[in-house]
Amino acid sequence: MIQSMTGYGKAERVLGNRKYTVEMRALNGKGCDINVKSQILPKDKDLELRQTLARILYRGSVEVSVVSEQQEGVEPKEINAELFSAYYHKIESLLREAGGDMSTQGNIVSAILKIPEVMDNRKEEVGADEWEAVSACAAEAASALTAFRLKEGKALREDLRTRVETICRYLDEALAYEPERVKAVRERILARMDELSLTPDCQRFEQEMIYYIEKLDINEEQVRLRQHCAYFTETMDNEEYPGRKLSFIAQEMGREINTLGSKSNHALMQKSVVKMKDELEKIKEQVLNVL
Repeated sequence: MIQSMTGYGKAERVLGNRKYTVEMRALNGKGCDINVKSQILPKDKDLELRQTLARILYRGSVEVSVVSEQQEGVEPKEINAELFSAYYHKIESLLREAGGDMSTQGNIVSAILKIPEVMDNRKEEVGADEWEAVSACAAEAASALTAFRLKEGKALREDLRTRVETICRYLDEALAYEPERVKAVRERILARMDELSLTPDCQRFEQEMIYYIEKLDINEEQVRLRQHCAYFTETMDNEEYPGRKLSFIAQEMGREINTLGSKSNHALMQKSVVKMKDELEKIKEQVLNVL
């Protein structure tokens, strides 16, 4: 089952009086780019987490958030009393000088407490015990992200399969004009010779006609295109991470479709080729999101 590169996963763990939350958001990318945003992970654990997630998630641009929250009903944050007092007295003094309303004490306190330096916002890096909880939380979030990817991948697979089948249907539609196309080419050449009042040698004319029509033959292209379509579906169904290979196969499909278009020499056949190109462009867009 193919996976989409986009997805979301979240997990939480409670240890003592703290709750650890890990969130992951993934988008498509050529490689595996893990971006960890956290104030509580030491550098060595940050690197370890990136390496672990890279092995699990394989590809994509993944944004990881690791946060720690103090549970309700436990000890509050420390307040820098000296800095609080300095701010309070300074604001109170300015209000007196400006003749302001001195009954707004509550508002002053609230405003001061919002100043980052007043509250004790020291970074609390996780220790060995906490890291175990964070690591387990990250693994759970990665599993949730993978489940999301699989769900999206199911819809992606059905869409790609339908579009490949549509290309094969348009190919059949184009080939239906093959007898008419060869006949039209022959008649066009004969009509041109009549205009020029030419009387060719019949044997030589047939030889040249066969040579010319062989140059316009599309049998090899249509056989290869069908093979590429079958290989695309087979790869999608049987490989764990087929994204890159599907992209290469789609390029080969494009080459055959382009050659069909250049050789067609028939308006209705060219319309079918244009429809094949349109489906292929949609396939290429979707393949960019396949893991």
